[in-house]
Amino acid sequence: MKRTMSGGGIAKGGDSLNELPQLWPEGVLPKSPPVFPVKNFKSLRYPLWTQNKARLIQAYLQLFEYITHHGTYIDGFAAPQEYDHPEMWAAKLVLEMKPKWFRDFWLCDLDQAGVEALKSLQNEHASARRRVNVLEGDFNEKVYDILNSGQITERKATFALLDQRTFECEWRTVKALSRHKSTGNKIELFYFFATGWVDRSLAAVSRAETKRKIDRWWGSADWHKLLGMEGNVRAKMVARRFEQELGYSKAVVYPIHSQRRGGRVMYHMIHATDHPEAFPLMVRAYRKVSGKPDLEATEQQLDFDELLREIQKDGE
Repeated sequence: MKRTMSGGGIAKGGDSLNELPQLWPEGVLPKSPPVFPVKNFKSLRYPLWTQNKARLIQAYLQLFEYITHHGTYIDGFAAPQEYDHPEMWAAKLVLEMKPKWFRDFWLCDLDQAGVEALKSLQNEHASARRRVNVLEGDFNEKVYDILNSGQITERKATFALLDQRTFECEWRTVKALSRHKSTGNKIELFYFFATGWVDRSLAAVSRAETKRKIDRWWGSADWHKLLGMEGNVRAKMVARRFEQELGYSKAVVYPIHSQRRGGRVMYHMIHATDHPEAFPLMVRAYRKVSGKPDLEATEQQLDFDELLREIQKDGE
């Protein structure tokens, strides 16, 4: 007997569609959850989730301060991104680091509510030995107040988090940070690139004012070449700008995944540095925060480049 499937029912031979038995009551059809055309996170070996990116910065700086025994922290977009999740707030986690060897903190944000949250953090952590500076306004302008303060000296280890939402951090700002020091190690940068939605955001640009904003973000008007590129390839191309244009000895890409979107890469963090110890420390911090224990004895002899390829493979 021939059977055909149509309209949610099973038909026999010459039955009409109106006579088909229904599998579900009329008007009550099952709904499937949205399907994201991305890799299932179960196939990722050691993913680092978006909710843990602040912990990555904290873990890395904690490792680094055992080398420097001091440090200055700059956070250009420092307000909490989710007020009901303080464990995801980078400025808070960095201020809570122990031992408390970092002495100077520069926290900036444009949002009034965010500034109030930063001032509360300032009141909690400032002391005679720790200077917590809160700046209200556009970081692209306020960065010069920080660099001209006389506090960022050649020998002072300085780290800048640029955790922009999408296009907030202008390229001239990145350039100013990278060129501030002339003899010591450059200001180390953690630059977040919004891989997960940059295509959609760029494709939607139509107004002249928005185009000018993106020109400032990218540093030129040729940002259209970013459209449609594979995410990991694009992030590595951006990282090369930090080496070729800004003079960093190494700029490395780390994928940040969304647990709620099946493992989709939402950000690529570009870590730009010229300190010889920075690269292995970031690899260790990434593996630790992503759930992989710190390097085991059998792995300590492995090439860190090989460990990085393992991390970046999850971002492809």
